[in-house]
Amino acid sequence: MNKQLSIQALQAYATGLAAQSLAHKVQSKVFASQGYSKLAEKYAEHAEEEMGYVDQFIDRIIDLGGEAKVEAAPAMPVFTDPVEFIKYDLKVSVEQVPILGKCTLSLAEDMTTYDLLKAYYKDEEEDMYWSEQQLEMIEKIGLQNWLVKQL
Repeated sequence: MNKQLSIQALQAYATGLAAQSLAHKVQSKVFASQGYSKLAEKYAEHAEEEMGYVDQFIDRIIDLGGEAKVEAAPAMPVFTDPVEFIKYDLKVSVEQVPILGKCTLSLAEDMTTYDLLKAYYKDEEEDMYWSEQQLEMIEKIGLQNWLVKQL
């Protein structure tokens, strides 16, 4: 087992996920201010869930003898249009889920890290499917009807 490889992967995901969690929390506040309480709740819960993974990743880094760090992450855009945000979030998922899958498989010798990343992968895949479903729903029932469902 290559502990250093596991530590590097976990640190990269902890950094990116912390930034993503904050972005989802901000989006939740934006949607709440617009009256879209269901979307606000969805993304607030999502932000908390992501921080839970960050906590697990940091704990694992420490267990492996690594030094948990707070690293700079790129700025993430804030959207006022819920549909544009879902499209953006879906695009990120479509790009990143396969990369996460490959990274997870590469760490199969470290069963604990593998299991952590596998659970995170499953969650990200579910989020990707949720975004796809929302965009399909908008196509089927129309934007205004979908927005009403988000109140």
